[in-house]
Amino acid sequence: MRARLLSLILWSACAAYAAAADAGPPDGVPQVFAPGVISGPEHDAAPAFSPDGRDVWFSRSDGRHSTILESRLEDGHWSVPHTASFSGRWSDQEPAMSPDGRFLVFVSNRPADGAGPALDGFFMGKSFPGGGGNLWRVDRTPGGWGAPVRLPDVVNADASTFAPSVAADGSLWFMHPVADGRRFRLYRAQWRDGRFESPRPLPFSDGSITDVDPAVAPDESFVVFGSSRAPARDMDLFIAFREGASWSAPRHLGEGVNSAGSDAEARLSPDARTIYFSSERRSAASADRDADWNNGKYNIWRVELADCPAARRGASKPASS
Repeated sequence: MRARLLSLILWSACAAYAAAADAGPPDGVPQVFAPGVISGPEHDAAPAFSPDGRDVWFSRSDGRHSTILESRLEDGHWSVPHTASFSGRWSDQEPAMSPDGRFLVFVSNRPADGAGPALDGFFMGKSFPGGGGNLWRVDRTPGGWGAPVRLPDVVNADASTFAPSVAADGSLWFMHPVADGRRFRLYRAQWRDGRFESPRPLPFSDGSITDVDPAVAPDESFVVFGSSRAPARDMDLFIAFREGASWSAPRHLGEGVNSAGSDAEARLSPDARTIYFSSERRSAASADRDADWNNGKYNIWRVELADCPAARRGASKPASS
């Protein structure tokens, strides 16, 4: 009887384990995106998807030079990435697709006239020779990508302007340093009558702490961004919601999404239901233990917004406009 009971207990435990494995990862647990293909052994970040989700552009960096790569979803698998036609010579990064799929905005250290040295940057209190950036636009045409065009000085007022995100009406979100160059702040430039108006800082980003990498919903109803504000352990992801003419207080997306290292470079899926972000975390799965991409550098991870309690709307104190 005892042997039979022990066998029944072991069978039940194995069945429960198998059922849990078949159910897939728990809700709210980030999963690495296309490991070994898009998430590789270098730093990979900022995926920008076509509206149908079948094409993706992202930046890959070796720590010195960054290139924008592209991949296509074919038979359920992402193709081997190759360099986008508008990238490769200069250090290009952080592509952001317009919601209608007509153009990308990206960051480049290329000089405004295409000649001369790369832009130098100054941020976080340090100089970065060749490490600056301005925002450029490249249009998608039936024949491929057009020639990149630098956005006007009203947007590119600083040689360390990074992290674009495009709203449905063409308005642009981005970051650049505060006056002393020691912290980043988030800004929004309204697109109206064929031009950008002067950028305005976001009310929840006052420059007292570093905020980075806004990923705004097409209708600007919410934004996911990185910040060093409490309770962040490093750079963590937060979400803020539009509440009429104001914005909610930013909410930390929780320790299930945020790791002990840096979590940043947020992007949204075309339907704005999934967050893609870059993280220094390592996968704990035994199958990933020796994978060359599982090395503590930036990989791209994804998680459903609906599975993040902090991403659910609710009463919160608004930030004044």
